[in-house]
Amino acid sequence: MVISRRALRDGLVAVTVVGSMALGAVGCAGGDDEAPKDGGEFVAGTLLCGGEAVSTEAAESLKVITGSSRFEESDEDSTVEHAAKQLSQEFTSSVTGDGDICQVFAIDAAQSDRLEVTWELTGGPPEGEPAPKFTVLRMGERALAAPDTGVVQFACRNEKLLGSQPAHVDIGVERWSPKEPEGDPEKLKDAYATVAHSVSLAMAKELGCENNGGLQARPSLDPA
Repeated sequence: MVISRRALRDGLVAVTVVGSMALGAVGCAGGDDEAPKDGGEFVAGTLLCGGEAVSTEAAESLKVITGSSRFEESDEDSTVEHAAKQLSQEFTSSVTGDGDICQVFAIDAAQSDRLEVTWELTGGPPEGEPAPKFTVLRMGERALAAPDTGVVQFACRNEKLLGSQPAHVDIGVERWSPKEPEGDPEKLKDAYATVAHSVSLAMAKELGCENNGGLQARPSLDPA
């Protein structure tokens, strides 16, 4: 048994226990706008998770988070497109569920030091107060930023794909590492929020959400 992703991120007093979730260890990529070099040994940040998930701004944010602009190449199924299909299939039978989009490994990083990019169907708008480490931002239904985590939740309306009931989609970018985050905490918060926004916007577009789920073209980093 493991603690649900939403409970982990929101830090709510009431913790929901859910069934075991498999950790799909899937490589991802990140950094600047360079093309793959050295026979494809690394890729740039804008090629992460299928090449549509990470904007140039978000790629720079990944460099702030990891200290690197070179990342392992993504697996062919580690894409927003693939995750959107899984999300849509899950929504046809339930309003809740979760899955992986991709994992980000800087070149030469330890297996235990990675970023996990995930999606979750939360079943409704955000509830409860987040843990003290989070700053609440005005993006989608709610966005949270911490020195090791970024989360954006948005409501998606698309009758053709998801039905008349809106899906409440939670996109998370979380660091898994035995080390404490290094760097300015506020800059790290902005970086995580920027990456989470970029992936969320890509997911909203892939799902065909009305008005892109209420997400703007660029992240809003001012506290709510």
